[in-house]
Amino acid sequence: MKLVKTVALFAALFLVTTAQASAQTTAAANPDAGIMARFNGIGVGLVILGTGLGIGKLTASGVEAMARQPEMAATIQTAVIISAALIEGVAFFAIIVLGFIISGS
Repeated sequence: MKLVKTVALFAALFLVTTAQASAQTTAAANPDAGIMARFNGIGVGLVILGTGLGIGKLTASGVEAMARQPEMAATIQTAVIISAALIEGVAFFAIIVLGFIISGS
């Protein structure tokens, strides 16, 4: 059941990102614009997916480390929050760059 939910989530994410990207292009200006918009939509989806998986793994490791060494919980929590913020910053940058690519095509 978990696999079905995961596949459905990926399919929905793919359809939403490619629909928005396809709506921003004009077919008359560039015949390959629709195809490129789909690939850019896939790129946005991969950025979001990678960010979610990365922050999830980071949080899981942080919680496990805090469970093993409760006296270091404050230090570990601070490191996890800073790392998650840096990962989100990279993801926002990637989405902005892909947005410029989509609008330029």
